[in-house]
Amino acid sequence: MPNPDSSRQRRALQLGWQYLRPYRRQALLALLALIVTAAITLSMGQGIRLLVDQGFMTGSAHQLNQTIGLFLVLVLALAVGTFSRFYLVSWIGERCVADIRRAVFDHLIGLHPGFFEDNRSSEIQSRLTADTTLLQTVIGSSLSLFLRNALMVLGGVVLLFITNPKLTSIVVVALPLVLAPILLFGRRVRSLSRQSQDRVADVGSYVAETLGQIKTVQAYNHQGRDRELFAGTVEAAFAVARQRIAQRAWLITLVIVLVLGAVGVMLWVGGMDVIAGRISAGELAAFVFYSLIVGSAFGTLSEVIGELQRAAGAAERIAELLAAQSTILAPQQPQALRPQGGRIALEEVVFAYPSRPSVAAIDHLSLAIEPGQTVALVGPSGAGKSTLFDLLLRFYDPQQGQILLDGQPITALAPDTLRAQFALVAQNPSLFRGTVEANIRYGRPEASLAEVEAAARGAHADEFIRQLPQGYQTPLGEGGVGLSGGQKQRLAIARALLVDAPILLLDEATSALDAQSEHLIQQALPALMEGRTTLVIAHRLATVQHADRIAVIDKGRLVAVGTHRQLIEESPLYARLAELQFTTG
Repeated sequence: MPNPDSSRQRRALQLGWQYLRPYRRQALLALLALIVTAAITLSMGQGIRLLVDQGFMTGSAHQLNQTIGLFLVLVLALAVGTFSRFYLVSWIGERCVADIRRAVFDHLIGLHPGFFEDNRSSEIQSRLTADTTLLQTVIGSSLSLFLRNALMVLGGVVLLFITNPKLTSIVVVALPLVLAPILLFGRRVRSLSRQSQDRVADVGSYVAETLGQIKTVQAYNHQGRDRELFAGTVEAAFAVARQRIAQRAWLITLVIVLVLGAVGVMLWVGGMDVIAGRISAGELAAFVFYSLIVGSAFGTLSEVIGELQRAAGAAERIAELLAAQSTILAPQQPQALRPQGGRIALEEVVFAYPSRPSVAAIDHLSLAIEPGQTVALVGPSGAGKSTLFDLLLRFYDPQQGQILLDGQPITALAPDTLRAQFALVAQNPSLFRGTVEANIRYGRPEASLAEVEAAARGAHADEFIRQLPQGYQTPLGEGGVGLSGGQKQRLAIARALLVDAPILLLDEATSALDAQSEHLIQQALPALMEGRTTLVIAHRLATVQHADRIAVIDKGRLVAVGTHRQLIEESPLYARLAELQFTTG
């Protein structure tokens, strides 16, 4: 039966090697610098032996000068080697993590929206920032420390044997005693590290959610309760972190006691041999130096292994993101779109959201929309109107039936080709950090400023944009903070106008507007819809009355299709909706 810990470590190593491989040359140079610095450090033990035996013990100033001169040369070489190692290793760490972050983001941005229903965006953000920062620390520092100290241990043990086999046997006996707690505590540290990272992600998630809805929090005087809940989340993270710290502290303490205890015994035995004349003072000094090197290297290794265990957990979490598969895939050989004006056909479409598989959001729905037609979708909340937009844009695929665009199944087209045929104005418009101009140009980055301004005029947004502090170059906060709902909606409509796609999707596009803004938009809508196939989700009388056809949807089913007057007479559901929504509108 495979060991899950070893498979996780393998995945972590594979992830690290995948991004380290392009920088093999720099890695080899760093390794060379690491080996050289380790060799110089180890050679200093022999320098100490010469210094004591030929410098101090002989009383020769000339030999002392030569020994000190050699020592200073080694120090200079060590400084150069350490500079090279530190720079190269740190560069590799930063470079690899930058590549990992790009790869994760590039992968995430192509995943289907359903993935983000099941995975909190704040947790994903934590993986993309905190976990990759941990990996950067390991690749750019801890891994180098691990290799360097591993070399020091191996080289130190060899030189200990060469210097004095008898004393070395004491150190060798102590090695299993040191390795045992590392292996024992290491596994527990790794498990707790993963739990700790998950709890930290919970903290970040709570902060993002609460501060993102701060007006609602304060409007309902929920601050006290939020403080309590957040305190519980923080304490849960602290409790796991405390366990991890305790395990690592025990590990380090045991290593120090065992290693330095062995050094103490060795010093007593060596001191007795010096007194008896069996070894020289320089030989003992060199041996003590190597013992301390090996001991401190072991102590550092025990600490670094804890960091490597945490990095293995972080790498695993990042690997999980990179392994996530999108359910919306481009066909292996996408068809070229044969435009016919934006004809849409839904044929016996059945769809249920993955998070609610037992409830059909769309239930055997068939609807044909001819090029240039304006079709309004009306129905109670939760009837499936917005879900139809998700299916048209292929954010999800139906479980049964098919959707055709200009006679071609949309699953036969590349998703970017399909989505280029649509301009979407959502009920809650999405605005991004950046200037007003950049937000309007979002769907057509290559558009000129003149085209941007023309689209803004068409959406009756130009006037208010020019009143902003920097006009079209005014930077917007996250989500367009500082703009009214009507202003955001008009920017979204300007964005849709600029894209100039053959099919327009309006999801209650006037719902957030005040009476004056709605009047302006209603004036702009005929020009916006002209020559385009338009689907409108709307409760507003003016928009519905201008539609060529109105499709009434209830519980995912198409219950009636016709004009406003026809449906008032023929559809009880539409007549009730009209009475509720239009006569009071």
